[in-house]
Amino acid sequence: MKTLPVLLITLFTYFASSSQSVVKELSESDFSIGKSITIESKILGEERILNIYLPSSYSTDSLKTYSLIYLLDGSRDEDFIHISGIVQFASFPWINTLPESIVVGIANIDRMRDFTYPSGNKLDQTEFPESGASEKFIGFLEKEVLPFVENRFRTNDERTFIGQSLGGLLGTEILLKAPHMFDNYILVSPSLWWDDENLLKAEIGNFDSCKKIYIAVGKEGDVMERTAKGLYEKLLTEKSNNTNLYFNFLEDKTHGDALHEAVYKAFEAFAQKTTSTSD
Repeated sequence: MKTLPVLLITLFTYFASSSQSVVKELSESDFSIGKSITIESKILGEERILNIYLPSSYSTDSLKTYSLIYLLDGSRDEDFIHISGIVQFASFPWINTLPESIVVGIANIDRMRDFTYPSGNKLDQTEFPESGASEKFIGFLEKEVLPFVENRFRTNDERTFIGQSLGGLLGTEILLKAPHMFDNYILVSPSLWWDDENLLKAEIGNFDSCKKIYIAVGKEGDVMERTAKGLYEKLLTEKSNNTNLYFNFLEDKTHGDALHEAVYKAFEAFAQKTTSTSD
């Protein structure tokens, strides 16, 4: 009577071992989506990491040039990988909302220091004593990062900026004071509460160089929602005829998860022909 159980166990062991041997590992290699480059910044007095996403055609088409997307909070463990994925997806031929582009993720060291201008608010000064060095960081972007990237890689003349939260605050500062630095701006949940919202009172520079500006905010409370819409309305009254302006309220998103959807919606909006929209 013990023969049948023993036979079943023997057959099970045989088939289990046979199925495990079906797959034969042939090779293993690292998987990479681009490059990580460390540069020395004389302006900041420190080394900084740039993470670079290169489209698949970059290595096969030596004559092709690419638009550039500059991403703040661009560390590997921040927004670089998922934003690069959106860029890849949006540039697939069957999606075709974005030309193949290079993503430049600028890794952080101290975002509170780098993304804020000096605040006149005493509480800001007390809670964030390291803040207020955005002028230096903007100089680092304009005089060091942009020339380095555009000399190193095959690029065309189009630059897009992506910044969220404090990165959106910095992007707003650049947009208002030096809009020529980028052609397109994607500003998500910008922290315009900084310095008692005084950046919203700043004069607007010459917008003739700006092609597209997209502003988005999630369900993030009165201040964040009001100031983001306030920025849109300010730009709407001052924008040039060459500038397309978009606003999106993402009511099912929060400050923590608005960026991913906002960036994809920005690419969709940029592919359209309308000059200004508010949703």
